[in-house]
Amino acid sequence: MKEIHSFLNNLLLATHFLSVLISIIYLLKLKKSYWKWFSIYLIIIFFQEFFWKNNADIDMKYRQAYYIFVGIPLEFIFLYWLYAFKSLKKKTLFIISVSIYVTTLVGFTFIKELNELPSLSINIGSTILIGLLILEFIKQIKTDDILKFKENKMFYVNVGLVLFYVGSYPYHVFSRELYENYNDVWNVYYIYFLITNCTMYLLFSASFIWGKTQS
Repeated sequence: MKEIHSFLNNLLLATHFLSVLISIIYLLKLKKSYWKWFSIYLIIIFFQEFFWKNNADIDMKYRQAYYIFVGIPLEFIFLYWLYAFKSLKKKTLFIISVSIYVTTLVGFTFIKELNELPSLSINIGSTILIGLLILEFIKQIKTDDILKFKENKMFYVNVGLVLFYVGSYPYHVFSRELYENYNDVWNVYYIYFLITNCTMYLLFSASFIWGKTQS
């Protein structure tokens, strides 16, 4: 099982790197579109993951602190911006999403142990994001966007995020309990988590190749 985990973790880094390379290739074409920030987002997240993967000897508390206050919030706040502010065009929804996420996370910071906060941050962020994913699908179904899904960048991004965040939500919520009491179930969910993470980055790559840009 460890060999499978190791292979999938390396594959995940490779698919993420592929999405970064493709996004860089298309970056010049995106310079007048807000999608250039999606490219930059992928680059930042890749170097973030690459750094921590290759610096495992750094004290765990620094890694945890980084992800709690920088890494995880960066990912979710950007996705809230992409969905609520840019795609759904609802500035108020973006502000509300960020406010709920930040205030809830800050509140938990004072009452929870440091090692519990990354999981809580992901759970809170994912819950809000899932709501935005549903709204995006409703928007696409109600318009002609769904008929032109092959050219719709948000379609690829949305499917990738749904597979990963919705499908792996139980893993994030119950990860510790499953690992300690139902290790076989945890292994299955962890493999699903890695496979859907790889699929998500492949779909991100597809969004650059086949999706049309929006200004």
